[in-house]
Amino acid sequence: MRSPEQRLRGIDALKGMACALIVWHHLAFYGPMSDVVHAFVPGLTDWLYDYGRMAVQVFLVVGGFLAASSLAPQGQASFRQPGRLLLRRYRRLLQPYLLALAVSVLVAALVRPWFEHPSVPEAPTSQQVLAHVLLLQDVLGLEALSAGVWYVAIDFQLFVISVLILAFARQLQQRWPQLPVRLGMGLLLLLLAMSSLLFFNRRAGLDMTGLYFFGSYALGMMAFWASNTASEVRRGQWLLAIALLGGAALLLDFRGRIALALVLALGLVWLQKSAWPRPWREPRWLVQLGQMSYSVFLIHFPACLLVNAVVSFFWPTQLMANALGMLAAFVLSLLAGALLYRLVESRQLPARGASQASPPLAIIPATAAFVDGS
Repeated sequence: MRSPEQRLRGIDALKGMACALIVWHHLAFYGPMSDVVHAFVPGLTDWLYDYGRMAVQVFLVVGGFLAASSLAPQGQASFRQPGRLLLRRYRRLLQPYLLALAVSVLVAALVRPWFEHPSVPEAPTSQQVLAHVLLLQDVLGLEALSAGVWYVAIDFQLFVISVLILAFARQLQQRWPQLPVRLGMGLLLLLLAMSSLLFFNRRAGLDMTGLYFFGSYALGMMAFWASNTASEVRRGQWLLAIALLGGAALLLDFRGRIALALVLALGLVWLQKSAWPRPWREPRWLVQLGQMSYSVFLIHFPACLLVNAVVSFFWPTQLMANALGMLAAFVLSLLAGALLYRLVESRQLPARGASQASPPLAIIPATAAFVDGS
């Protein structure tokens, strides 16, 4: 068995690659720099536009893998207070999230008077602000204040679903001691994963809910248990479950995103058990990018928006300026993400005291009031 540190290093490398791809996808998706560059390299920009978003599957599968490692490393719940666990997760997600949203609101207010483009969000309303704080903006059908914030809400929903499944399985075992807790948890997980892959994920209108994405997340959870058990029989059972679930979903309705999630889940098991990829996991810069990928994911949109506005204003049609502008936006996104990670995300949460958590929660409302009054 490999140590947790070794496992995390391999996963961080995957997250780093996916993070970079997401930033480039949004650079291709939101113009106008990509519109100028597209005329000269249409194949590359079209690929980033159409397929770059599939890197989200890496975060879904890896997210499930990491959730299983922290919530149920032995296949049963290792926590005792689900409510406190969920509150801690919520606070941890929101501290860098709210600061990044504040930056996005301020950058949009800065460029809005002289940069007319559909990618510039409107000034936020108090309803939008509250919805974003509660991670309900997409459920309520409100315009997002920044690109990618939908995933923060989805990530939290998926974590909540996982905690509830594990807690409910433990309750079932306490009520019926003859039912092994691992069996109850496995059946609940497989049932919901099957429902997601065969039904919910085929309904585009449900993509604002965790149910739409839970199939990929569950494949990641099963990948952890397959790679973490010392029993060859259990490993084979989890691998069979991954293959059957993914295969059935693809036979019913082939979706590239599910095919990628299936490959990633099986690849994670191989990555943990095989000695071959160890040198590949060594690049320090890729590991560091993976570690700060959440911060980069949060802050890259205002960085890209600002560079898009400046380049469009001074060099609206020059190919070289726009190509270099896209590269500069990517680098600025990484630098801003590193700063957000160092100043906010990487810091330990206070043990208790709501007053210590309240300043970040006040950032967005204060920013919105400033923008509305400007």
